[in-house]
Amino acid sequence: MSQADIDKAMQTPTTLTFWSWTPKMQDEVDLFEKKYPAIKVNLQNVGQGAPHYAKIRTALKAGQGAPDVVQMEYQETSSFALTDSLLDLAPYGAGDLKGDYVPWVWNQVDQGGKVYGIPQDSGPMGNLYRTDLFAKSGITNAPATWDEYAKDAQAVKSSTGAYMSNLAPNDPGQLMGLFWQAGLKPFGYDGNKTVTVNVASPQAKNVAAYWQKLIQGGLVSVDPDFTDQWYQGLANGKYAGWLTAAWGPVFLQGTAASTAGKWNAAQLPQQNAGEQKAGNWGGSADAVLKTTKNPIAAYELAKFINNDATSTNQLATKQFLFPTDTTVLKDPSFVDQKSDFYGGQQVNKLFAGISNNVDTTFQWLPYMDYAYSSFNDTVGKAIADKSDISASLDAWQKELKDYGTQQGFTVQ
Repeated sequence: MSQADIDKAMQTPTTLTFWSWTPKMQDEVDLFEKKYPAIKVNLQNVGQGAPHYAKIRTALKAGQGAPDVVQMEYQETSSFALTDSLLDLAPYGAGDLKGDYVPWVWNQVDQGGKVYGIPQDSGPMGNLYRTDLFAKSGITNAPATWDEYAKDAQAVKSSTGAYMSNLAPNDPGQLMGLFWQAGLKPFGYDGNKTVTVNVASPQAKNVAAYWQKLIQGGLVSVDPDFTDQWYQGLANGKYAGWLTAAWGPVFLQGTAASTAGKWNAAQLPQQNAGEQKAGNWGGSADAVLKTTKNPIAAYELAKFINNDATSTNQLATKQFLFPTDTTVLKDPSFVDQKSDFYGGQQVNKLFAGISNNVDTTFQWLPYMDYAYSSFNDTVGKAIADKSDISASLDAWQKELKDYGTQQGFTVQ
């Protein structure tokens, strides 16, 4: 792609349609349109999660109404690449951007040298905890290991009545992030027709057994997250902590404003003292659909939003999306911010460091919509019912293998 081709495309009057659920994405679009006045962007929010992806698939199947650029969570990329619905952005110059992003994040959009999106945000996981409830329980520091976490959970329950945290039965991303941190590889995909399903491995069952014990001991609750009951629990001290992602700290400030100054942040507890392993929960990229009639302009929009210095800084400091761009992750205006809600702690700096410790090789199945729906019916149900999580992993394993085989995959 020559610079002349790019210049011509960006100076030709064009309208792009962009589907994104990020609340203030219009601010980024405004920056883009100011730089490229010939290009107009029709920004639409058609929903988030399953409805968003269903509408993309419906539009693609109908052959009309599909956007040019779409926001897409990392775990969904393989399923759209499988159906040849995504434009490979490498020929447009995306491969040159690799060094601008955290390596594990770039691996989420790069499949064998084909680039299926420009990373926008991520969710390296940490531990947000109530310092006041910990203090009442005689705990002075965040638990460094999972063994300490379990002991501290007992102390918190005995002293305050609070749950140490909540394991949501309706949110597979949280448990997948904990699997990720534990070094598990529950899924694999070769980019063609072979998948690996390993959600019931001995290591996965060890993680399940750990949480099973805490749940049945009454030390960890199993409330569905992002519900009124759960919001109230965060605000009223029902939970002494939240194992969450880098987007969690700002979210919590809005949800539990009355608890300002009572929280702190730390990395996840580790299997062994001194380790610094992390998992990820959430995050997305901006991808270009192959059906676009304006591939250069569409790519330039995705690139600008997530690579232009002004735009990426604004996403991080005003939109509060956790950045994937290494420049922003080192920018003092981002990492040196002190949060009153967290007692003056530099929470962004903490999570920027955690982001470097996420395993780079974690993969997804090319049918994660089904996988997560199946999770809710098997593992999620077992968590909610406080029944046998290990057995539910076996059931989930079978469903994922059977479905993969039905879809024509070789399942290993």
